[in-house]
Amino acid sequence: MTLTQKRLGRRLFCAVALAAALPAVAQDYPNHPVRIVVPFAAGGSADVFGRYVAQKLQESLGQNFIVENKPGAGSVIGTDAVAKSAPDGYTLLLMSNTHTVNESLRSKKPFVLMRDFEPVAPISYSDLVLVAKAGAPFNNLSELIAAAKAKPGGMSYASSGPGTPYHMAGELFKSMAGIDILHVPYKGSSGARTDVLGGQLEMMFDAIPTMIEHIKAGKVKAIATSGKTRVALLPDVPTLSEAGVPGYETTIWLGLMAPKGTPAAIVGKLNAAVAKITSDPETRKAWGAQGTTPMTMGVDEFTRYVNSDITKWAAVVKSSGAKVD
Repeated sequence: MTLTQKRLGRRLFCAVALAAALPAVAQDYPNHPVRIVVPFAAGGSADVFGRYVAQKLQESLGQNFIVENKPGAGSVIGTDAVAKSAPDGYTLLLMSNTHTVNESLRSKKPFVLMRDFEPVAPISYSDLVLVAKAGAPFNNLSELIAAAKAKPGGMSYASSGPGTPYHMAGELFKSMAGIDILHVPYKGSSGARTDVLGGQLEMMFDAIPTMIEHIKAGKVKAIATSGKTRVALLPDVPTLSEAGVPGYETTIWLGLMAPKGTPAAIVGKLNAAVAKITSDPETRKAWGAQGTTPMTMGVDEFTRYVNSDITKWAAVVKSSGAKVD
């Protein structure tokens, strides 16, 4: 046997051994606590749903799933920490469409999403709601747009940070409505929400589950929602598309990713476990009551979904002229 044949034989043996070992790796996984990094501030939509999923994964897989909030730089700090973690399934990323936006909005970030991460599973999506402070001198979308056009640059909207769904919803609104309103980024949605509720800023786009109680209490005015159709929780609130910005649509969605190189068997096991959660009638009922829709996809389908969202937001970033402040 030649040296080349021997090398080929060894490589074939190693490949077969690895393939045989992968199911065993998945069977043994997890055998110690798993960390889910949420690269956003506590109290926001990603944090809330991330903790729900972590608790359910803990119950399903019999090991602790610990949520760690690591906000900063529009999700870049926490995401980079996960990208540099061992690809063993014990450090996961709770991601959102902030990450797909950042692929075109932030050219200098230290990672590339689809190069440095493995898509694991989607979690949920929900429409956003555009709210205004209780004392705002407008009560509907047409009045808001008229006020903004009468005083270009004189009104402000808050967001949870550059590149987040709240920011991009505002930039898309500005572009499609032909208005100039100032973007005021915060380090998380909680700070932005607090200042709109307190009347320091005129408006913001926010996730419906985290804003619904404030709307019901009359602490803010619900101007419009961001989806294709009206939201059952807010039946009297029109969509932006029907209220004066035809064709407007955006959502916030969440998912899980793992560092590149995480064994496929572990990714598959996690995908199945998350799918079990998002398909559960109890989850669907609980999240539906908050205006959130669970998402269930296989790994390949979710990979295609993430790639298509990167392409979608690249076009929006270009057309809106959005920039990182």
